[in-house]
Amino acid sequence: MKQSSLLFAEARKLLEDWKGGSYVFGRGVTPRLGSIAASCANMRGKRALVVSNSLYARGITDALKSGGIELAGDRVFPGARPNSPRDDLYRIETYILHYRPGMIIAAGGGSTIDACKAANFLAVLGADVSPEIDHWFGTGIVSEALKNTGKKLYPLLAVMCSASSGSHLTRYANITDTSTGQKKLVVDESITPDFALFDYDTSTTMPLAVTVDGVLDAFSHCWEVFCGIAPAKFDLVSSITETALNLLLRYAPLIIRDSENMEAREALGLASDLGGYAIMAGGTSGAHLSSFSLVDLAGHGTACGLMNPYYTVFFSPAIERQLRLAGSIYRNYGYITENLDRLKGRDLGLAVAGGMIAFAKAIGAPVTLKEIPGFDERYINKALEAAKDPQLEMKLKNMPIPLTASLVDEYMGPVLRAAVEGDFSHIRTVGE
Repeated sequence: MKQSSLLFAEARKLLEDWKGGSYVFGRGVTPRLGSIAASCANMRGKRALVVSNSLYARGITDALKSGGIELAGDRVFPGARPNSPRDDLYRIETYILHYRPGMIIAAGGGSTIDACKAANFLAVLGADVSPEIDHWFGTGIVSEALKNTGKKLYPLLAVMCSASSGSHLTRYANITDTSTGQKKLVVDESITPDFALFDYDTSTTMPLAVTVDGVLDAFSHCWEVFCGIAPAKFDLVSSITETALNLLLRYAPLIIRDSENMEAREALGLASDLGGYAIMAGGTSGAHLSSFSLVDLAGHGTACGLMNPYYTVFFSPAIERQLRLAGSIYRNYGYITENLDRLKGRDLGLAVAGGMIAFAKAIGAPVTLKEIPGFDERYINKALEAAKDPQLEMKLKNMPIPLTASLVDEYMGPVLRAAVEGDFSHIRTVGE
């Protein structure tokens, strides 16, 4: 088992090698936001539209003042609710259109940052292409519109305050239609924030449930990408996943016992950031796809974390190398007792999935769908229909066992039903 100092050093090096000077992270780094914003001011001016909740506003505005940055509208505007409801992004778009700032600063969790990403491109491109967010769901649509119109997005600074989504580092924006309870996704390199900052000290303000949700989101980002990664990036994502899993399994239980444990807070922040790195190297798949239909029942990370053991069993014939790496880590921390050297294929997948469930229970997370208040059979049908939507097709293609819409009911259906009761015997293997 690696020493903690080595794990921290490995995580920092991975992130520094990836993001270089465009990302500031660590403990107590919020005051550096002023100098970062000042560098953005050279692009389009010193007026910043700041979107944040009141909890973080004072530290952010103090930092901006030190960098000579003015607040558009002379105030801080409220961020988005959980899961980035589309009406929140339209509200934020109006702030951009009214104030025409030099830059946008999105401070909060992934929901506020995602909403600001989407509001940014709608404000810039809506009049020329479409003001409706539905047009933009999918991959590469924003970049194509920027190319065709010759326009540029506002500089975006993302200030992450919760160890969760990795949105401050990535090309993804998740947006939810609250009338249907369905989440969809914009995937585009051009919406990646220009600069990002994450002061791990701010994560202490998060309730325990949000912290647990973030742990499972970070795990899901790494694990889903690792399962479906292309051979050329296997070694990179293997390193990312190994480091992140060690940080999560070692430190998440400590947070449950002591929410003010700052070493653990930093570890979870680093693991969350590594999850962001993972989803920029590859793509998430089955568990994320299913989670998009559970948005009104559970936190995003919790829904993904719950579903991943079941997809792990489904994918097991195609991911033996990944299972052996993850299995050895879960075994090191006591979540698996079996001798994994004697197992292969589905049996190996079952053992690793069992370790995932044991860890989830240890941090107080649900491990079956029936444990989630409000769940019923309608959500199975909703998730299966959503998986056939062409705007979410990338998730099917990202799977280590890729599916088409025509195979969703046959193979995803049993995975979802297994997750209802926690009964892996429902899961079918492709070719059976």
